[in-house]
Amino acid sequence: MSGEARALNYYNYGTAAPTIKAMVEAETRRIHVPPVTKDKTQERVRRLEKVKAVAEAKTFPGISVFAVLGTLFVSVLMIFVVLAQVNYNETAGEAAKLNTQLIELTEKHKALELAFESVIDIKEVERFARDELGMSRPNAEQVIVISTTPRDTAMVVDSGEERGMEGFGTFLRSLTEYFR
Repeated sequence: MSGEARALNYYNYGTAAPTIKAMVEAETRRIHVPPVTKDKTQERVRRLEKVKAVAEAKTFPGISVFAVLGTLFVSVLMIFVVLAQVNYNETAGEAAKLNTQLIELTEKHKALELAFESVIDIKEVERFARDELGMSRPNAEQVIVISTTPRDTAMVVDSGEERGMEGFGTFLRSLTEYFR
């Protein structure tokens, strides 16, 4: 091939810009690829075996252990949040039922207290205290009247025996506890 023909093959239409074919040939000449030696072959075989070992171990070398642990931790926390919400909803439902039941029982308690108070016969209590327990009404010396404002009145019974008053108070408390 003549120099002129060769120049036409290497340059685009007589310009200074080389053709693609010329660039590829020049690059090929510039890069020297050494032949693969036995050491390089063994190194490639070791790398290939290492890759196979990693693949067989089913590990993911590109994923961080902390990322996996963090994901697991967040997942467990989300499960706990969902379970806590379910437990809260159940408890709130039970609380509403118990509140309704408390209101009903409070009304029933008030009705039973009214019925209880209407059942007590004060004359029967006086008879029991007089006949069975040997008690009597206080006399005039034992009663002291304290004057207060017109709306408030009080009567203090002085028996002289502190023990006797405690016994009467205990008796009244035991009666009220018996009828409850």
